[in-house]
Amino acid sequence: MPDLVIKMTKRRDGSIVSRFERNDGTATWQRKEGPKAWFFAAHDLTHYAVETTLGYRRGFYGLVAEGWDLSDFGTPWPRGPLPADAEPAELIAGLLDTERGSGEQWSAEEFNAQAALYYEEHGLANPPVLDEEVLHQIREAARSLRVRWAAVPEGESLELTFTRGQRAN
Repeated sequence: MPDLVIKMTKRRDGSIVSRFERNDGTATWQRKEGPKAWFFAAHDLTHYAVETTLGYRRGFYGLVAEGWDLSDFGTPWPRGPLPADAEPAELIAGLLDTERGSGEQWSAEEFNAQAALYYEEHGLANPPVLDEEVLHQIREAARSLRVRWAAVPEGESLELTFTRGQRAN
């Protein structure tokens, strides 16, 4: 049984509803409207690609599976900062969003330099270091998910499952 069932629904009014059902029967959901909705759909799919490619247990989806509500990720952090053992999924997904928005694909060296700079600026240790092959796998997984999402008709949903620590095939 997966830790989380992720359901993203395209509403006829242009909004997107994301619902996350945990294996204990609880759920959290959020509705996004306007251009922000489409950005967050792509961002959430990028998270999925990052976390399943790297086999993360405590990235965004892992924390939701543990019981975090989607509002817990907003500003200000109602739960305080991310747990010390949370994986850097948010940073990696954010850097990939920046890269996608710029239209230029960074080399692993450039990507890792951006991650290191972020860690340095925030007084954090051990920034993630990804090689070209892993970055390629994440980008391809994210691209494939965005293609699947684009094909979902209005009123329909894209459903994914997430199991903490499990890597995608």
